[in-house]
Amino acid sequence: MLLSFLKIRAIVNGREIYPLPANKPLVIDVNENNPKVVITDGYHHTRPVELVYHHLHTYYFHVTCAIGDFQMVFGLLFIFLFYLLALGTGFLAFKLICFFPVLYFLYIYYINRNEFIQLKAV
Repeated sequence: MLLSFLKIRAIVNGREIYPLPANKPLVIDVNENNPKVVITDGYHHTRPVELVYHHLHTYYFHVTCAIGDFQMVFGLLFIFLFYLLALGTGFLAFKLICFFPVLYFLYIYYINRNEFIQLKAV
């Protein structure tokens, strides 16, 4: 869900840039052996993946996000639940606890930026 808001691009060998369409496959023809592929949105990036064409001539990858859809929905429900508890009871602890998912998501987005976008083999 979060990847649909970002403008994701694939960079091959540091020169060729291919925009990744949302929920559609992208075919990249590479004419040289051992190309390096990096996925980025401009701020986040993956580690370079070097492809070796000894046996396989086609590689399939899936671009994912460190914050999954289930994790995002659970975090929003957690915020909503503890906000309602804080509103009803007036306890300061519930008010502070409702910010934990926001802080966790910000940590993953800004501090852990090398692992925010992930390139996984299919």
